Amino acid sequence: MQYVVIQRILGLLLALFSLTLLPPMAIAWWFQEGAEIAFSLAFVITISFGLVLWFPVRHVRNDMRLRDGFIVVVLFWAGLGLTGAVPLALSDYPHMSFTDAVFESLSALTTTGATVITGIDALPTSILFYRQELQWLGGMGIIVLAVAILPLLGIGGMQLYRAETPGPIKDSKLTPRITETAKALWYIYLALTVSCALLYWLAGMSFFDALAHSFSTVSIGGFSTHDLSIGYFDNKLIDAIAVVFMLLAGVNFTLHFLAWRNMNLKPYYYDTELKAYLSVLMSICIITCSYLIYKDVYKDPGTAITHGIFQTISIATTTGYTTATYQSWPNFLPVLLLFASFLGACAGSTGGGLKVIRIVLLFKQGMREIKRLIHPNAIIHIKLGDRPVQEPIINAVWGFFASYVAVFAIMMLLLMATGLDQVTAFSAMAACMNNLGPGLGDVSAHYGNINNPAKWILCIAMLLGRLEIFTLLVLLTPTFWRK
Repeated sequence: MQYVVIQRILGLLLALFSLTLLPPMAIAWWFQEGAEIAFSLAFVITISFGLVLWFPVRHVRNDMRLRDGFIVVVLFWAGLGLTGAVPLALSDYPHMSFTDAVFESLSALTTTGATVITGIDALPTSILFYRQELQWLGGMGIIVLAVAILPLLGIGGMQLYRAETPGPIKDSKLTPRITETAKALWYIYLALTVSCALLYWLAGMSFFDALAHSFSTVSIGGFSTHDLSIGYFDNKLIDAIAVVFMLLAGVNFTLHFLAWRNMNLKPYYYDTELKAYLSVLMSICIITCSYLIYKDVYKDPGTAITHGIFQTISIATTTGYTTATYQSWPNFLPVLLLFASFLGACAGSTGGGLKVIRIVLLFKQGMREIKRLIHPNAIIHIKLGDRPVQEPIINAVWGFFASYVAVFAIMMLLLMATGLDQVTAFSAMAACMNNLGPGLGDVSAHYGNINNPAKWILCIAMLLGRLEIFTLLVLLTPTFWRK
């Protein structure tokens, strides 16, 4: 293990992260709403800590290895959660404990969207912007951005990229150089954000609300500048724009890049994961809307269809926006939508959950085992499109699924041990581990009323979900630390 290399990279990354505090700090000083000192101190603390780590080892030029990359990713995300909490903890309003500040910070950075804050409409403008900015930066992954910059500082980025990128197939690159790959991802991400903000603005949002909600829509984060979330605007055009961009952000960004580079839509048409993603979402939308109409939840079918589609897309893509109190919908619908978040978005997207590609491969593997019962000697390959999937990838998917279920069960039991009821514990763990946000029971509105030990457990769950289990679990194995 090259600890000096790890120390140097962490120091640089934290110093770079401190620069993200400058925009909210400027807003705070401009509006004079009471948060200017908090952001100023947070900036000084973060950049000082980063420079203290970096300066003693600034001349180290060793290449980073894969194991170093895993440690950097985990320590950096944990460090971001702590340093990102500083302005929230120091601010006079909202007055937050350290635990609440870390929870809010990690929820934003992991694009979970679970909040402990009430009275969001009354928050200082700088705090509102900061929460949305953290989600936007976390959406694609700050480290993916960093791999486009760190080569300029003499640090390679492939190890970081492999540890950070979501999805089971991590070695495919859009361009020959990892730096160009990271840049391509961020150009697409930025283009979607700008387009979303403009459309929100034209649809009736204020410029600030349009920018803030574009950050959380494209990042599939779900934070809003209002307690009523997107429902605050009561605007069907805004709802429709949100649905479109939530869907786009949930698509593998590789497809966006290939479609843009080739100037045609064929990459979308031939992608197995995208077809499954849209098919499942459409099926759940039909079930939700039909049941809302059948139960006469709303006065007219049009309203039922509007809310049904919006909530299905929002929750299934793990965004977490709300236009209605779906938690109070009848019978099985709230649980159905919560289960939809386990499916999540596509690999290579900003969404959470298990990822659609894994569900597709698990389904194909299950069907293969059924066929083998009928034809024991048959050689049956699992394919995505026309290409066979290698057995190591299938095994990795099964391993991930088993680990996910085991970790979920253990952490849910820990939540119940802290005093949470079964519904609250299950939904809170599902919402945080899938990076969704809103849950059921005591966490249907916010997480401010649950106990502190439960919040720390959920913080770990958010990190596990964002780093896709293995990146964090691998550090707990004795094999990882052997020379």
